Order: sequence, then structure tokens, then C-alpha cells
Amino acid sequence: MASSVNALTSGIEIIGSIKFSSDMIIDGKVDGEITSDKGRVTIGENAQIKGDVKAGEVKLYGRVEGKITSDRCELKTNSRLDGDIKTKMLSMEEGATLSGRTDIGS
Repeated sequence: MASSVNALTSGIEIIGSIKFSSDMIIDGKVDGEITSDKGRVTIGENAQIKGDVKAGEVKLYGRVEGKITSDRCELKTNSRLDGDIKTKMLSMEEGATLSGRTDIGS
């Protein structure tokens, strides 16, 4: 069975937790926790997340207010994280904003 990608497009607003197992693209608003054991989540430029994000890999283009926990985290240009990061590998592009503490490599 082929790997599927789940998408929440711009204009969608969710209040509550999201749990997924494969790949997820979020470009809307989420007020709640986003969780995946090994999956990848891409938080798009229009996305506004209020809650913690836990996933195998996180790519942030939009805004998160909460803690990110992952094996790999990428903060892209113009992204904003108001919260802490706990990750094994972090990359941060010029123009990204991080307001919080980092725990890298553990």
C-alpha cells in the first residue's frame, strides 16, 4: 500500500488534537496537539498552530506557539516558533524566528 499524505488546507480551522501515522501537511489553523510516532509534518506558510507538535520530522514554514519534539526539525525562512524545541537534528534558515530554548542531540 502506497504511503499517503494527509492535508489540512488554508481556510480549515480545527480545535482539538490531531494524530496521524504517515505524512501530514497543515496550512490552516489548529488549536491543539499534533502527534505522530514516526510521521513527517509540514506546517505551511499560512498555518497557525497553538499547541505542541510531536513527530519524526517537522518542517516549519508558518507559526507555532508550543513545544516541538522531533528527531529532525527544520525552521524555514519567515517561520516563527514561540516555544521550545527538543530534537536530534535542527536546521534553521536565515529569517526564521525562534523564541524559546533548544535541546539538540539528546
